[in-house]
Amino acid sequence: MCELLGMECNVPTDIVFSFSGLRQRGGKTGPHADGWGLAFYEGRATRVFLDPTPACQSPLARFLGENPIKTLLAVGHIRRRTRGPTTLANTHPFVRELWGRHWVFAHNGTLPRVRRHKLGRFDPIGTTDSEHAFCVLLEGLRKRFPAYPTRRRELWSAVAEIGAQLGDDGTFNFLLGDGRHLFARCATKLSHIIRKAPFGLAALADDDVRIDFSTVTTPNDRVAVIATCPLTTNEAWTVGKPGELWVFEKGTLRATLPSKTDTIRASRRVIQRSRKQR
Repeated sequence: MCELLGMECNVPTDIVFSFSGLRQRGGKTGPHADGWGLAFYEGRATRVFLDPTPACQSPLARFLGENPIKTLLAVGHIRRRTRGPTTLANTHPFVRELWGRHWVFAHNGTLPRVRRHKLGRFDPIGTTDSEHAFCVLLEGLRKRFPAYPTRRRELWSAVAEIGAQLGDDGTFNFLLGDGRHLFARCATKLSHIIRKAPFGLAALADDDVRIDFSTVTTPNDRVAVIATCPLTTNEAWTVGKPGELWVFEKGTLRATLPSKTDTIRASRRVIQRSRKQR
C-alpha cells in the first residue's frame, strides 16, 4: 500500500522536515517506489508536484527539500501501486475544482469494488481505484450542497458519511484538503501530531535528521502533521482508530467524527432535528 503525509497549520510553514523522512520510505527504507506527489495550497488554489519515479531518487523531490515552500495546508503521498500502472496520471495527490476552489486527495488502500459507484460531473484521468473514489466523493458533496457550505459541521459530516460508504468497498485511508480544512480518514492506519509551544527537538525515524523547532517557531505557532506511520522517534503521536475522520483547521483538531455508516446516519438525524428546532 501507499503512505500519506499531510500538514495543516495556523501560520505558513514548510514541510521539508516531514517530507525528508517520508521520501526515504519511497524506495530506500520502504517499498513505496511507484511515484510520489506533494500539493501546496495558496488560498483556494494549489501548486502540485508529481513524479512517477521513486521519491528517494527523484531530483524533483530533492529540489523541494532544498527550496522550501511555505503553506498553510499540504498533502503528500508516496505510492506502492495496487491498481493501475506507474504513470503520471496515476500519481497522487489528485486535484479537482469544486465551488471555485481546488480539492486535493490522496489515498492509502485498495477499493476493489469502487467502480460500482457511478460517476457524475468528475471523471478520472488515470486508472486507479483511488481517483475514481475521489471523483465519487466530490460528486456526492456537489449533489448535497449548491455552494461551499456555510455550516462547516454539515460539510464535515458529509465527508465522513460518503467516506464510510466508499470505505465499505475496501480499505479507505485518505487525506482530503479544501484550502480551509484537512480531512484525514483512518481505516486501518493513520497517526497525527500537533506541534505547539513549548517546542522541542524532533528526530526523524527514516533519516539522520534532527531539528529543534523552538529555533524556527513562535509561541503562537500550531502545526498539525498527519502520516500513515509516525515520522519521528522521540515524539508522542496520536494513533487513529479505524472508522475515525479527523478534521483539522488552523493547526487544531476541530473534530473527530465517526466514519461508520450506521453511526453517521444516527448523527445526521440529530443534526436534522437540531436544524428544525432553530
